[in-house]
Amino acid sequence: MTLHRRSLLTGLASGLGLAAWRGDSLARVLAAGRSAGASPPSTLASEEAYWGEIARAFDVDRTCINLNNGGCSPAPASVMDVLIRDVRFSNEIPVYNMWTVLEPRIESCRRDLASEFGCDPEEMAITRNASESLETLIQGIDLVKGDEVVVTTQNYPRMLTTWDQRERRDGIVVKRITFPVPPSSQADLVERFRAAITPRTKVLEVTHITNLTGQIFPVRDIVRMARERNIEVFVDGAHAFAQFPFRRDDLDCDYYATSLHKWLYAPIGTGFLYVRKAKQKKIWPLMAAPPEMDENVRKYEEIGTHPAANHNAIAMAMVFHRTIGAERKAARLRFLRDRWAKRLQAASPRVKILTPLNDTDACGIGFAHFEGLDTKKLQAYLWDKQRIMTTPIDHPEFSGLRITPNVYTMPGEVDVFCDRMEKILKEGLPA
Repeated sequence: MTLHRRSLLTGLASGLGLAAWRGDSLARVLAAGRSAGASPPSTLASEEAYWGEIARAFDVDRTCINLNNGGCSPAPASVMDVLIRDVRFSNEIPVYNMWTVLEPRIESCRRDLASEFGCDPEEMAITRNASESLETLIQGIDLVKGDEVVVTTQNYPRMLTTWDQRERRDGIVVKRITFPVPPSSQADLVERFRAAITPRTKVLEVTHITNLTGQIFPVRDIVRMARERNIEVFVDGAHAFAQFPFRRDDLDCDYYATSLHKWLYAPIGTGFLYVRKAKQKKIWPLMAAPPEMDENVRKYEEIGTHPAANHNAIAMAMVFHRTIGAERKAARLRFLRDRWAKRLQAASPRVKILTPLNDTDACGIGFAHFEGLDTKKLQAYLWDKQRIMTTPIDHPEFSGLRITPNVYTMPGEVDVFCDRMEKILKEGLPA
């Protein structure tokens, strides 16, 4: 049964309604899953009775429409409850409760993440975000003057800055390749990397899914092409893990970095770094570790005092993720993406969707260029006047808004965004 979107949004906006659901939100999500039974993900993607239950598991401000979940997503109430509980417990006597009681539980989180990713727990380091994980790789691999690294112009800016610093410091050569959005094919992306390789190439850094347009890359094909040439491939999976289903062996990669506060809904400041066991000795940690840890993945966690509560709450985020199911989540995210993207694409020839609207080359992240509209002014108007949060992108090669709904986003909220955009396209931005 499909619930009327207006009544559902009204119920979700009620503080009393949220309070009533908070204590047993995870139980209700489990019950919703049982009710859904064996419904195919594609069928369930538009079933609002089911997704309404999922939305109630989040304590979010329904006076705002958050379409920027790619930066950081809210965590479900069940995750926040565990996080706050452990922060309070740590604070009672930190040197004992945090270090002796809570910190050892990181091993359970390591085991859970390794199981979901499909690797050995001894290859899984828990970090604070994808940037820390990738900086560990970028700063940690031995390179000498003249060695070449290949990236794209659409790699994450922090990673490009890190490579540029190594170029200045060590005299390596960073080569940036371009690709159209959307690309003509997955094979074309592989070929662009292949064409940039020379005998001096040592590393490729590949985004699993770009943070700009949400383009998914053929990681497995790039990794295998590079491995034949004895070239390392660092995979930036900041936006990929838990957005759509995959495992390590689907990628065949040796290195993988991600954030967990985006699509897994773990607390802000959580991520992981996967390094294949045979590769660990050659990657130095970001902060110093003793030689006895050369082949111990925990050397990448040597960062000094940090809260145990954050990484321990990953376990509850994993429970929430598995309760929904990766296939169901991906189908819902694509349903929401298509709801706004296809409507606006049909509304005006001035709207250019630069994200592939299919089930293989993209997922929940969508990007639109609006001809004749200033991106920054558009984003500011939507937020300041309409309380709709989007992401302005002004890349040297394209500009527009990145739109990232999430599992707690209701179709009615997406429709409000589309209503406002259609009015702007017709009448222009108000002065």
